[in-house]
Amino acid sequence: MDTVIKKIMHDDSDDEIYEQAAEILKNGGLVAFPTETVYGLGADALDEKASAKIYAAKGRPSDNPLIVHIADKKDLEVLSCDVNDMAVKAAEAFWPGPLTMILKKKDIVPDSITGGLGTVAIRMPSHPVAARLIKTSGVYIAAPSANISGKPSPTKAEHVIHDMNGRINMIIADDTVDIGVESTIVDLSEDVPTILRPGFITKKQLEDVLGEVKVDPAVMGNVADGIVPKAPGMKYKHYSPDANVVIVTGDSDKVVGKINELCELRRKEGKRVGVMTVSEDAGCYNADKVVDMGSRCDEALAAKNLFAALRSFDEDGIQYVYSESFPTDNVGQAVMNRLIKAAGHTIIKV
Repeated sequence: MDTVIKKIMHDDSDDEIYEQAAEILKNGGLVAFPTETVYGLGADALDEKASAKIYAAKGRPSDNPLIVHIADKKDLEVLSCDVNDMAVKAAEAFWPGPLTMILKKKDIVPDSITGGLGTVAIRMPSHPVAARLIKTSGVYIAAPSANISGKPSPTKAEHVIHDMNGRINMIIADDTVDIGVESTIVDLSEDVPTILRPGFITKKQLEDVLGEVKVDPAVMGNVADGIVPKAPGMKYKHYSPDANVVIVTGDSDKVVGKINELCELRRKEGKRVGVMTVSEDAGCYNADKVVDMGSRCDEALAAKNLFAALRSFDEDGIQYVYSESFPTDNVGQAVMNRLIKAAGHTIIKV
């Protein structure tokens, strides 16, 4: 398949790009586009054949639900049969923005995009390209991240091109992704709101609007085999580079010492090693590649850098990556959630 790649210029010439992309979506094709979180891979959410192409292009398990992207809060009523008070409050507080709500679905939503569940995940993105594409196409867009399933999510057009060129119809390039990790997913289909995936919208922010909010135990730990996932990626290894990723956590001095010990061991074996670290420790490591994720005090910068950092190790032929852990007070919880999945839950405590 020939993939059309178009760069947004932020002038009148963009009109043709949106019209071309809209026609592709209306005709059952696939278009990758930027959002405020990561790049998405979009298809008409109500077209089962089109959404099936997403799973094929990504190599994504068919029981992994997709998020439906909308451009108007009123579309909640079209897709869900139970737009409860919590959903209304959450939409007013956080939409458009990086929050996905899980609600009971209407029959109009195909089972093929919900993992066979009676619920649907819905988001209203704030990124101007995403919002305009939804409006221009006139369809609801099912869109997971625009990467090969299991690999780090794309935050730059070059990431999408690397993974999807030749697999999809069109890539809209506009490197203005500014958050860097996927949306917070909150399940509002039960009595107590439950976070299934942490993101930029924190538990405290949700509690300020909704009252009591729980966090699913799977967010920072393992999920038992056979569990039916309510949110994308809950039961799969995810976000992984080709390199083996290991997290080392504990007292800062001990972490630096352990990572350097592991790096020396691997290098003696002839392996190329990399380290992910905070700025405060970046000069302490002896490795083939050291990635500075930003200050320990800046969780948002770590989130923005995360996926590009993971991809950069593969670009440099790194075989083992040792990562410090990061603070989890705010969006840092989302960083650690993704990093734990990238490491396949391989964590060394010192």
